[in-house]
Amino acid sequence: MAKQKKKELRVTLVHSAIRRQGIQKRNVEALGFKKLHQTRILPDNPSVRGMIRKVSHLVTVEEVSK
Repeated sequence: MAKQKKKELRVTLVHSAIRRQGIQKRNVEALGFKKLHQTRILPDNPSVRGMIRKVSHLVTVEEVSK
């Protein structure tokens, strides 16, 4: 049985969450960001995509296949 490649997303926080709505601040925190220009490798699933969509103006996203 062949293993499928797991897709992952490389997400980088490029703008601060200061002076943003509460839901956006909580999404940035839930994605695991603590500092500006920090990069996180996250699984590509609907819940992560939804959080990224809410803060798309604050982050950059690249697809990474593992």
